[in-house]
Amino acid sequence: MIIAISSINTAVYSQENKLSSSDTIPVIKKDTLLNLKATDTLLNSKQLDSVALKAKDSIKKPVELLENIIDHSADSLIKQDVLNNKIILYDNAYIKYGDIELNAGYIEIDNNTSSVTAKGIKDSVGVYSQLPVFKQGGQESTQDTIIFNFKSEKAKIWNLKTEQQGVIILGEVSKKHNDSVVFIENIKLTTSDKENPDYYIKIKKAKFIQDKKLVASTAQLVLADVPTPVVLPFAYIPLTKGRTSGFLMPTWGENNTQGYFLQNGGYYFVINDNFDLALLGDIYTNGSWGMRAESSYAKRYKYSGNFNFQYENLINSLKGFDDYSKATNYNIRWSHSQDSKASPNSRFSASVNMGSSQYFKQSNNEYNTNAFLNNNLSSSISYYKNFVGAPFNVSLSMTHSQNTNTEEITMTLPSLQLNMDRIYPFTGKNGAKNNAIQKIGLTYSLKGDNRITTTDEFFFKKQMFDDSKSGFQHNLTMNTNMKALKYFTISPSITYKDVWYFDRISKTFDDVQDAVVTDTISSFSRFNDYSASVSLGTTFYGMFKFKKGNIEAIRHVVRPSISYSYKPDFSDTFYEKVQQNAANPEEFLEYSPFSNGIYGGPSSGISNSLNFTLNNNLEAKLRKKDSTEGDAEKITLLNNLNFSSSYNMAADSLKWSPVGVNAGTKLFKDKLTLNVNATLDPYALDINGNKINTFNYNNGGSLFRLTNAGLTLNYSLESKKEKGDSEQNKQSEKAAANNSDGVFGESLTTTNQPNTDNNNSSTKEAELYGSKIPWTLKLAYALNYSNATRQKEISSNSLMFSGDIELTPKWGVGFSSGYDFKNQGFTYTQLRFSRDLDSWKLNFNWVPFGDRQTYYFFIGVKSSMLSDLKYDKRQTPDKALF
Repeated sequence: MIIAISSINTAVYSQENKLSSSDTIPVIKKDTLLNLKATDTLLNSKQLDSVALKAKDSIKKPVELLENIIDHSADSLIKQDVLNNKIILYDNAYIKYGDIELNAGYIEIDNNTSSVTAKGIKDSVGVYSQLPVFKQGGQESTQDTIIFNFKSEKAKIWNLKTEQQGVIILGEVSKKHNDSVVFIENIKLTTSDKENPDYYIKIKKAKFIQDKKLVASTAQLVLADVPTPVVLPFAYIPLTKGRTSGFLMPTWGENNTQGYFLQNGGYYFVINDNFDLALLGDIYTNGSWGMRAESSYAKRYKYSGNFNFQYENLINSLKGFDDYSKATNYNIRWSHSQDSKASPNSRFSASVNMGSSQYFKQSNNEYNTNAFLNNNLSSSISYYKNFVGAPFNVSLSMTHSQNTNTEEITMTLPSLQLNMDRIYPFTGKNGAKNNAIQKIGLTYSLKGDNRITTTDEFFFKKQMFDDSKSGFQHNLTMNTNMKALKYFTISPSITYKDVWYFDRISKTFDDVQDAVVTDTISSFSRFNDYSASVSLGTTFYGMFKFKKGNIEAIRHVVRPSISYSYKPDFSDTFYEKVQQNAANPEEFLEYSPFSNGIYGGPSSGISNSLNFTLNNNLEAKLRKKDSTEGDAEKITLLNNLNFSSSYNMAADSLKWSPVGVNAGTKLFKDKLTLNVNATLDPYALDINGNKINTFNYNNGGSLFRLTNAGLTLNYSLESKKEKGDSEQNKQSEKAAANNSDGVFGESLTTTNQPNTDNNNSSTKEAELYGSKIPWTLKLAYALNYSNATRQKEISSNSLMFSGDIELTPKWGVGFSSGYDFKNQGFTYTQLRFSRDLDSWKLNFNWVPFGDRQTYYFFIGVKSSMLSDLKYDKRQTPDKALF
């Protein structure tokens, strides 16, 4: 040990001599103890003691057989066979090794081969139970017997049963190559979870890759254990999680005008997590074709929407025949909504439905019932911005309105609206508003529009912009209110309007043509007008109490109001005159140069009128049978009963306007909605049916003359619901409230469209005894009466009805129709049939008569993974294009 230390000191000294080679006297350490400490430290770092110099063991330590510890348990037996190096577990046996879990009735662990054998056991009655359940990485499978090697992670399985994305895979013999690849023989592929499946795809051999795909050899469809002639030479089934891109199988059919066809075939693209796209096409044997692009997008907490573009090139009959014709139609639908959390002070929204006026009438692949029966298309794209800290907000929008019967289109490109919230410039300290002066409120708005009116023929062509109209309108309103005689409220108001145009019309008399010629002059022009009004209103209540009976009290609420409005005559200021003919130079025509403006022109003549309104409401309180049940129940007897009329003091005749009456109520626990409206004219008619300035009462008639009336009834009935179905009932009511088609019927959507319910995999249970038959029935009745010129005519009288009945938990029938009592004929009628076949679904929709006579039959698998396993057939309506 001393020799070793001396050697180290010498080495250190020599090193220091090298570092100090310039000195003639060698540098020696002053403190030898310090050197000894340094030497000990170096010795420790080099581990030169006797322990460190101990020779290594010549026998190598064996590598552990298993990388993880095996946890195991069993209810009846845990046997360790030391001689054969095995462990046997019996009855509810369980082992866990890493991410692998195995439950079975019998498990045998063989340490010699690093393998585990698991199988079920027979219970006391001889039933084979406790089948092995194998779990790894979130995947689970059930089998009769499994042999698994921990070291290679390979396995051999008998009678495998596993589920991948809703698809159940049953295999007779399987070999697990690794944690994701399995080779299977004699496979049954199905979505039916019954012990004896309703159907299955029989495959001899297949390669299964977990969460990716299943590639198989010859595949045959088997229905109820009966092989069908539907055989494919190979099969490829994607099993990826979430949405995946893929082909969309078409629907086939035929009609008399375009021949045989394939519809709704194409490809579905998953662009990313927020956006998808479906490209679909139609082809007909007579040369007609169509295409469609559908897309949905969404970003959480920001926005969501969908886009749909459809184009059809339809040929009627064959070239050379008299009825040969062509038609091209298109339709664009776009819906966009912004989450309120994305930007509280600004929002962008869009609702677009525009295209050819004849699209919904002529299309062979559009079955939107509500759109077909509605004669109007409308669109709106808008942006709204609220300025924080200021009373202003602005909105910019583009609108579109289209009448599909007249093919007239009205658009605003764009429309600007600037609004100022009500401000109170004369408030007291701390914003107090205690008197009429302090309550004076001021509002301002600016509206600017560029309006275009055109037709289908010139839509988005140069001609549609030639007759566009534009302008700005300013509105300024100041009002206040005050109490009078404690119970009355007086509300005066003043309104000022200023309108700007960029052109005006000018009329001149042409001596050559002897007529008035109208020209449009491009120049800035403006006019303004103003008006004033004051209203007086109050509210009083009447209470009628009853000592006996179910009714405790009836409350009558009356809200009378009278208002006075005045608007001066602006014709002297803004109207112009032009000679009307050469024969009489003193005869002039008065006109407004702003009459063609987008907001019209200034008013002519004085408006000096009184307006009267009377609103009524009736409510009742019903007594409780038991006084301890709480407050009495309130019901509405008469929701509204309103009267309105006016008296124009400036008019030279017919000063009273007709009396408008409307009433509405809800009965039978809000199941029946009743609305009535009528117009009562106080003036009489002459022998030619023209209104005269004589009261009807003075002309030998009644006080008022009924000129028109209307009645609407909406009644909803349904079977008694079970308490346990309350949540389902709420969802059904919500779906019914959002059904825009109402009593007109449902749209005949195809299985490729996102609104279809064919992917619903829920199965209803049928009860053998005490079965219930749920049903719903909706009725809508409308009656209109016209008698403006003594015609005494029922202008419309129709009843619409729609209903659904669940004959059994698996059979459903629906219908939508109506009857026109005036024209004596049935309206658009649709019959619906549905059958729940457990793992399959059957639908049949039929329009038996009319211009839209058609049917659509579908039977297919509910699961979205095997949605192409279907049969559907459609008959398109036989109709002429023109």
